[in-house]
Amino acid sequence: MASVHESLYFNPMMTNGVVHANVFGIKDWVTPYKIAVLVLLNEMSRTGEGAVSLLERRRLNQLLLPLLQGPDITLSKLYRLIEESCPQLANSVQIRIKLMAEGELKDMEQFFDDLSDSFSGTEPEVHKTSVVGLFLRHMILAYSKLSFSQVFKLYTALQQYFQNGEKKTVEDADMELTGRDEGERKMEKEELDVSVREEEVSCSGPLSQKQAEFFLSQQASLLKNDETKALTPASLQKELNNLLKFNPDFAEAHYLSYLNNLRVQDVFSSTHSLLHYFDRLILTGAESKSNGEEGYGRSLRYAALNLAALHCRFGHYQQAELALQEAIRIAQESNDHVCLQHCLSWLYVLGQKRSDSYVLLEHSVKKAVHFGLPYLASLGIQSLVQQRAFAGKTANKLMDALKDSDLLHWKHSLSELIDISIAQKTAIWRLYGRSTMALQQAQMLLSMNSLEAVNAGVQQNNTESFAVALCHLAELHAEQGCFAAASEVLKHLKERFPPNSQHAQLWMLCDQKIQFDRAMNDGKYHLADSLVTGITALNGIEGVYSVLLSVAELYWRSSSPTIALPMLLQALALSKEYRLQYLASETVLNLAFAQLILGIPEQALSLLHMAIEPILADGAILDKGRAMFLVAKCQVASAASYDQPKKAEALEAAIENLNEAKNYFAKVDCKERIRDVLYFQARLYHSLGKTQERNRCAMLFRQLHQELPAHGVPLINHL
Repeated sequence: MASVHESLYFNPMMTNGVVHANVFGIKDWVTPYKIAVLVLLNEMSRTGEGAVSLLERRRLNQLLLPLLQGPDITLSKLYRLIEESCPQLANSVQIRIKLMAEGELKDMEQFFDDLSDSFSGTEPEVHKTSVVGLFLRHMILAYSKLSFSQVFKLYTALQQYFQNGEKKTVEDADMELTGRDEGERKMEKEELDVSVREEEVSCSGPLSQKQAEFFLSQQASLLKNDETKALTPASLQKELNNLLKFNPDFAEAHYLSYLNNLRVQDVFSSTHSLLHYFDRLILTGAESKSNGEEGYGRSLRYAALNLAALHCRFGHYQQAELALQEAIRIAQESNDHVCLQHCLSWLYVLGQKRSDSYVLLEHSVKKAVHFGLPYLASLGIQSLVQQRAFAGKTANKLMDALKDSDLLHWKHSLSELIDISIAQKTAIWRLYGRSTMALQQAQMLLSMNSLEAVNAGVQQNNTESFAVALCHLAELHAEQGCFAAASEVLKHLKERFPPNSQHAQLWMLCDQKIQFDRAMNDGKYHLADSLVTGITALNGIEGVYSVLLSVAELYWRSSSPTIALPMLLQALALSKEYRLQYLASETVLNLAFAQLILGIPEQALSLLHMAIEPILADGAILDKGRAMFLVAKCQVASAASYDQPKKAEALEAAIENLNEAKNYFAKVDCKERIRDVLYFQARLYHSLGKTQERNRCAMLFRQLHQELPAHGVPLINHL
């Protein structure tokens, strides 16, 4: 992105100031930046093997490819990159460019004449067919085609490029000599102006064909795999507008513009760019060349299909269905089974709320396998597993199905779907209440490296599946009372997925839910109520808090435990039907509490033995504390009919369970329940005649009671 202005007429794209429509008809042309790269290559060939260490030469070789393929950069930045790899060579390149820029035009002429010598001799320094050799040949050929006036303009641009680079180098040196405070202020200003530096391409002329293709493929890859490393939406759109200004018919640039507008949820601009992409695809004849006369119709049906997917993403289901019907009609006329298979998958997405949608999905998977579409087949299996999980199928059958899809992933190296499959397993284990297995799957995904080679050394770890796994990890840590660890995970999520990124909604919802649970634990119901609004805005279903267990709790808080029993039995039946083991255990816990209130503590205690094991194994810390507190209450109630020695032994056992419950509540900072435990312990110590322990518990209870509001309900009615 050199300082060559777009109006300079040595640019082959220009004729009398008019931009040619076929801007990429010429593959490459000479710019001051490329002259600097040629100087670097020339110096590397002139430098002996002993002068540059093996490590430095390796770094230089790794640097060459992005320099050759990437867009033009400023001279000061080029110096900095070379200096990081080999300081000695950076100094030689700087001197050589300075001599050329401050010399005469014949120095540049002589430099290009000498470049041809690189291919001469029995053992040439550069092979003609190598990456460097092709670049040298393109530059020599492009330079030889320039007229004298164009050569003069190029030399003038080289001088300006050098002067700008020197000025920037001096400014950087002056900044280092200034005081620390002033330097920090300038650094802060530079950080604020980072978007300006990102848009250096916009200040130069058009990119060559190779540069444009490299830029588009790199940004598309970053948007898919690591959005934080891509240009900001505004900067990227400015680059694309600059690219389209020189070539309005560049279809791939319109498609990247469509992806960029999706990032900011701009439905109008994304639709506009998507339609332009398919229009340009037809106008340029790219489809017709590769697919014969069928290319025109192929573009039309895939345009309708992509438009349907776009409307579906924004929730415009009626418009999506109309576009999908159009795609199906054109695909049927052309007998395009692959397009029809994609349409079938989207038909399921649009109609998945229907009771017979699973039939459509099964048919879609079979057809995808038949036509050799492993990606679609795997996505269909994943959707089928998700649907059957909600229908209450057993975990072993679901894992067997996911195993079959994993075989497809590994066979065809579908690394993105491997990540999705592991994230799906994490969610299923959490749905079934197996937190240990969910934690294992989440850790497995986070420890996996991407199998897909991505440009610029990007690892595929900023995808949606990665965000889902991290959110599960944060919630699992919060459930175990590790709020500091959960905060660290959320902090990491916020860094990897900034608020303007497409997956930021996942951690926003996770953060709100954790805050809601903490507010409920602390008894700060007014704060919890305000968080419900934020949760509802992100996910309407999560914001609805009206379930059977909550209704049952309201009944026994209002001293109507008999009315709560049918609700609890219904909840237990549903939990068992849908294989929700953890919810079933929690329901049994509530049934035991209802029996305790009804005055049958012995049956409540026997019922607790059925539910307490899964809760202690996979339950949240708060639920473990509630279970142990309930066990202690049942032990005390059952001991009322015992003789004195046995009663004292039962009360001692209850105190031990209360200590364990108190430790659990302390981990989640649930002061309200700690207060209840202390009250109960003080009463038990008083019954046992342990005055000192009673006074200690009473003092702690009084401190918390003054800090927290009272409920005005009997403690026995609070689970």
